[in-house]
Amino acid sequence: MSFRIAFIPLVRTTFDVPLAAEMTRRARQQLLAAGFELFEPEQPVSDLPAAQQVARQVAAAQVDLLLIYQATFADSTMVVSLSEASQAPVFLWAVPEPWTGERLRLNALCGINLAAHALTLRQHKYQYAYSLPEDPAAIQKISALAAAGSLRRRLQSARLGVIGEHPVGMDSCHLDEAGLAEVFGVKITRIALEEVFARARGIPTQMVDNTRARLDTALDNLASLEQVPLAGSLSVYLALKEIAAEKHLDGLAVRCWPEFFTEMGCAACGAMSLLSDGFGQATPVPCSCEADINGTLTQLLLQWLSASPAFGTDMVGVDVASDSVALWHCGLAPLSMADPNSQPHGGIHSNRRLPLVLDFPLRPGTVTLARVSQATGSLRLVLGKGEMLRGIKPFSGTAGTLKLNCLASEFLDLLMQEGLEHHISLTYGDYSLALQYFANLIDLPVLTIGKEEVLMER
Repeated sequence: MSFRIAFIPLVRTTFDVPLAAEMTRRARQQLLAAGFELFEPEQPVSDLPAAQQVARQVAAAQVDLLLIYQATFADSTMVVSLSEASQAPVFLWAVPEPWTGERLRLNALCGINLAAHALTLRQHKYQYAYSLPEDPAAIQKISALAAAGSLRRRLQSARLGVIGEHPVGMDSCHLDEAGLAEVFGVKITRIALEEVFARARGIPTQMVDNTRARLDTALDNLASLEQVPLAGSLSVYLALKEIAAEKHLDGLAVRCWPEFFTEMGCAACGAMSLLSDGFGQATPVPCSCEADINGTLTQLLLQWLSASPAFGTDMVGVDVASDSVALWHCGLAPLSMADPNSQPHGGIHSNRRLPLVLDFPLRPGTVTLARVSQATGSLRLVLGKGEMLRGIKPFSGTAGTLKLNCLASEFLDLLMQEGLEHHISLTYGDYSLALQYFANLIDLPVLTIGKEEVLMER
């Protein structure tokens, strides 16, 4: 993803300005090569009045990160002025210089040291790097913090829809609307099941047929399924898609049982799979079953970080002998997560025996696991990483075998001793550092599955 960064070089003219300019040029070149969009002043900032002018410009711009590039020593007044003008997270970057026994040409470390002290006094969080412009670790940190800043900014205008109430006994799907608004900034829209049913029943047959024709190109067996409930699932997909568009919703948490089976005579799983995948849509709309709003929020975070779909799943088995975990859901995973070596099928719900669910093994690859959890009564982020393995699918529906970055037995102990929710979300790729930075920005405690990352942070 492309992030917008305010790149602000600081230079004191009593130091080696040509060397500072060269280091600034090299850093700027690395940032552009990494794909960042830069918002920058025409000249390096060298005094407080200039910093205040740039601060006003930064305040008016929507940036994901404020990168203070300490090209030379400077006192903390300029950093404070810049940081107080923007809601974006702050990254301090200084470059080392050779120990020559002669003149200290930049003294940049002392500059970010002063800046860090001033920001700490003001309880303003930051990250930092002390490295040459070509250091890939610095770019990785900048990217992760920019992603975290983007998440926080986008959530301020995010809207999630909750359709119906979670089933009795599913306390893990409880909706704390005030808590989500306070911590994340998201707004909740409540939608009655009857509104979805009425909308689905009114979907024109031609629209259902067109959707069926597109889906026929991806699934090889739709003709073998019961056609009336299959059409029902596709009409539910189209109804949910329309509702999300009309109400400007970024995600949906759906009470999927028992009413979709008893009132509509079909499964909602396939409909939510297609929405989460972005099937026939400009943007995926992440969906969770059992009206699990925290699951939907987690999927949205992962989707925005990875720019690809996310999946909310159950953890249904731990095999200590093979050191692996079985992930499964009735047929809810986004179609793009199917193993390319396997043909996806349309299926029937394993208990209710009605279509449409999707049936395929999850593709192999690195995944980030996360959960906005309320198991302790207050919100925190559960975070982990693992590798989806190629192999025989453990159960019908959408399922896969996961190798975590810790022992499966350790994960089982954590799951049970912490009383965690039965749903966890995943997306492909490693976004754990960005999620840790994001949690730090919003003061959200983190419970890590397996080894924790070593962070240089405040």
